[in-house]
Amino acid sequence: MGIFKKIKDGIDSGVAAGQFAQDNATQQAAGGQIGVSGMPVNPAVIGGPSTQPLASDDPMLQPINGIGLPEYAHVAKEAQARGVTDEAGTVALAAELGYDPAIFEPAMKEWISRMGKSMVVGQEFRRALGY
Repeated sequence: MGIFKKIKDGIDSGVAAGQFAQDNATQQAAGGQIGVSGMPVNPAVIGGPSTQPLASDDPMLQPINGIGLPEYAHVAKEAQARGVTDEAGTVALAAELGYDPAIFEPAMKEWISRMGKSMVVGQEFRRALGY
């Protein structure tokens, strides 16, 4: 392969990479939205959680059967403080703290699922934890 072909292929590759990054960049949050900053490419492109900004009233941020992110974070923080590391222990702790296990467990699983779909949900969870 000639030197000029290598140079052209390198330039084409760089242009394609730049276009990919531009096409898949993390969107900036607009007024009234919560967003993730500092991510040059949205991980949703490769199957990861999305960095798509969410409005504060987005369904992804709404409570699940009365268990919102602040309530889930309260139990999670207490679990962390007590060294609880599994779902069963977290549900038992939630019951100890006054939450109905039949409501808390599916809510906990849904919050985990939502965090796997949206980095904004995870970010808001960390805020509720106090980080």
